[in-house]
Amino acid sequence: MSGPSQDKVALVTGGAAGIGRASAVALAREGARVVVSDIDFTGCEETVALIESAGGEGMACRLDVSNELEVEAIVNQTVKTFGSLDLALNNAGISGNPGKTEEYETAVWNEVLAINLTGVWFCMKYELRQMQAQASGSIVNTASVAGLVGMSHSPAYCAAKHGVIGLTKSAALEYAKANIRINAICPGGVHTNMTANADKVIPGFLDKLAKHEPMGRLADPEEIAGAVVWLCSNGSSFMTGHALAIDGGYTAR
Repeated sequence: MSGPSQDKVALVTGGAAGIGRASAVALAREGARVVVSDIDFTGCEETVALIESAGGEGMACRLDVSNELEVEAIVNQTVKTFGSLDLALNNAGISGNPGKTEEYETAVWNEVLAINLTGVWFCMKYELRQMQAQASGSIVNTASVAGLVGMSHSPAYCAAKHGVIGLTKSAALEYAKANIRINAICPGGVHTNMTANADKVIPGFLDKLAKHEPMGRLADPEEIAGAVVWLCSNGSSFMTGHALAIDGGYTAR
């Protein structure tokens, strides 16, 4: 393999399925050695099997991004195993149950914020320490169109994804002169386990989601992965602090 990520080491959270899996496979296809992490270790192993079947190199690790000690340990393990940490996709996230703001359960709110926002900060905290030591790196955080616009009945998810964008911009300014770029992706509706599970809770959810997309369909995870690879490559070398909407035109209205 000899792509734009040749000889790079990448860490992907939420890599057991969906956007994380597609991105891990795509980064490996471009030449990166990929550490695939998720709370679902079996899913990580399946992702690594896909990477290896295509001739790439990967390592599966269980990770709860809401646990700071686990995050620190996996960054250290990545560097110990592969010698560096050049690229990171902080993608782990949950949707939480739908509900109106006044009725939202505190426990669900705390869980969504712990994984979707605090978890991203934990990852960046230790990724940035390593990248500063190397004087280079590229981080991509998974936000959402729900980080760009409001969405009813999703107070925790919306708040967390807005927070991811703010965190991305703040850190991008801090490390712009350190040769470290930090951007966010903002997917619209995507065929993932998360949206499939939402369809089980709210019958017709996927059809409704597709109808809200100007393109009239949901994205495949591979379509989002293409943007991740680009943001990790030299092709986006003058881009930092940007929240990239990949949403079929959803936020163009």
